[in-house]
Amino acid sequence: MSFAPRVFSGIQPSGDLHLGNYLGAIRRFVPLQETHDCVYCVVDMHAITVWQNPEDLARSTLELTAAYLAAGLDPKRAIIFNQSQVVEHAELAWIFNCIARMGWMQRMTQWKEKSGKNAEAASLGLFAYPSLMAADILLYKATHVPVGEDQKQHLELTRDVAQKFNNDFSEWIAKKGYGENFFPITEPMISGPAMRVMSLKDGTKKMSKSDPADTSRILLTDDADTIAKKIRRATTDPEPLPSEPKGLAGRAEAANLVEIYAALAGISVEDTLKAFGGKGFGVFKPALAEVAVAEIAPLAERMRRYLDAPDEIRAILADGAARARVIAQKTMREVRDIVGFVG
Repeated sequence: MSFAPRVFSGIQPSGDLHLGNYLGAIRRFVPLQETHDCVYCVVDMHAITVWQNPEDLARSTLELTAAYLAAGLDPKRAIIFNQSQVVEHAELAWIFNCIARMGWMQRMTQWKEKSGKNAEAASLGLFAYPSLMAADILLYKATHVPVGEDQKQHLELTRDVAQKFNNDFSEWIAKKGYGENFFPITEPMISGPAMRVMSLKDGTKKMSKSDPADTSRILLTDDADTIAKKIRRATTDPEPLPSEPKGLAGRAEAANLVEIYAALAGISVEDTLKAFGGKGFGVFKPALAEVAVAEIAPLAERMRRYLDAPDEIRAILADGAARARVIAQKTMREVRDIVGFVG
């Protein structure tokens, strides 16, 4: 079976949005509207795999949607919704829980990192997180997913689940006229600099909302002065910037700032180093602050305007959920038929 090109991606509404969320995901979603059928989700069901204050979760859901819209996602061209409004995500996830294997889940790097030494105290939802992610993607038969390096393993599991479902039910899929394969083998979309933005204080760690140091991240709601101050205080080394990328080897903080500049300026790392090679951070940091403020400050203002009209955001989510359900319900009718559910 051939599948129409469709992109699916989602972000958890679990705290303040930062530059890593924007460069690594949100901004990359926008141009895909021009080339693909796009489904973009606020994955609030994923968020509760760890404890969330209900008021904070609701606020973060609206804030993330505002960021989607402020960045340029168009609810008329893309489907924008929050996951919990489409119950078929949970239904397909349960079927995939019965397709996937315990060993697959236990090998997930993020499970090991997030559960830590006290895995028995972690939620079952956290353990089965990749199964729900597979359901998110395959419910819409998405052919492509823009992912960061830290999500590649989960997408591999999605591909494994799709392949196993196609194989396990191949006879029934063919008999009922659904073609050779029911689910596509989804491809990752990984490209460009700053796909994984690192901490401003430690270039070996991913920029994170959970880092206790506020200066480790640039928030999408930061004003111009705050952005510039955080960049000035970013950890660097005493050496000038090299003229070629190979000169960044072993210089994690320098490489991170160069990649951020390249992503914000819309140029390559090579061109960034051609412009700043041989110059120190006293020259480079003000230039980085300038491009960061130029990009983030207007985005923050647009987000504030959306957040001042929460009912408009809710209406966009409700409309997106209604459109998503049309696709999701069709997929689930067919899945139920394939697996033998009656009714």
